[in-house]
Amino acid sequence: MNAPPNIVVVGSANVDLTTFTDTFPRPGETIFGREFHLGFGGKGANQAVAARQCGARVSMVARVGDDLFGEATIRNFAARGVDSTRVTITPGVSSGVAPIFVDSAGQNRILVVKGANDALRPADVDAAGDLLQQADCVVLQLEIPLETVYYTLRFARRYGIRTILNPAPGQALDLAEVANADYVIPNETEAEALSGMPVRNLDEARECAARLLASGLRRVIVTLGANGALCAGPEGARHVPAHVVEPVDTTGAGDAFIGSFACFLAGGCDEAEAIARANVYAALSTLSVGTQMSFVALERFQEAWSNSGTG
Repeated sequence: MNAPPNIVVVGSANVDLTTFTDTFPRPGETIFGREFHLGFGGKGANQAVAARQCGARVSMVARVGDDLFGEATIRNFAARGVDSTRVTITPGVSSGVAPIFVDSAGQNRILVVKGANDALRPADVDAAGDLLQQADCVVLQLEIPLETVYYTLRFARRYGIRTILNPAPGQALDLAEVANADYVIPNETEAEALSGMPVRNLDEARECAARLLASGLRRVIVTLGANGALCAGPEGARHVPAHVVEPVDTTGAGDAFIGSFACFLAGGCDEAEAIARANVYAALSTLSVGTQMSFVALERFQEAWSNSGTG
């Protein structure tokens, strides 16, 4: 990569409340957890931090509450090197929170309370218009109102700005609006929510991606966890294998993939290499606990990339 790419993330900022437990409780059951961590999260903020850790210049367009988490979130952006000029404190509204439960196998269950994220509106996008027009890539997710997501995609298309949409949490969307994105990057469950097709293996991912392309989407990357990622476009589909590790906590791995992919692609890597690099970066994020706190620095990534056999 040459000059650092300029990434703008329009999305969510949450506080993660992570509990580690050997088993998940049954309805009506109370059990003891093993450990608890409080950290900064939200898919938008996570992806911003991942892109920054990989060397991009990153700005965040978001809203936080006027509670104790709001100012702390803005301070966290500053500490992480993410520009928060367009992060607005919203009076009378709580910040977003995400209680996360992680079992002994490293699998997670997450409940998101959107709070101030739900107050991010098209007017906020217009207010950040100059910032967006300078971006090499704009990244979005679905923890903010769909109205704002669609508006941002149309704004970026109008000005010729590359966009990445991570359609998470999974839900049915207006595919005509989604088609304004240059890349749509779901995981298996999100791909099923978009297409109505189950995605349980690589063959089903191919079929799902083909259906989404036939629906008008430009390019689709289905992330498959330990099975890597499948990228599909008009020219066909390509499978990029995963970087194999023994995960400790998979929370935030998808966000690590999205943020790092945006950085690598906008920084000049071709698509296949950007995906392969993002697979490595996402795998490294599963080796320690948490979301943003698990995202490794560029030097650690470069070491792993050099030793991966693809770097």
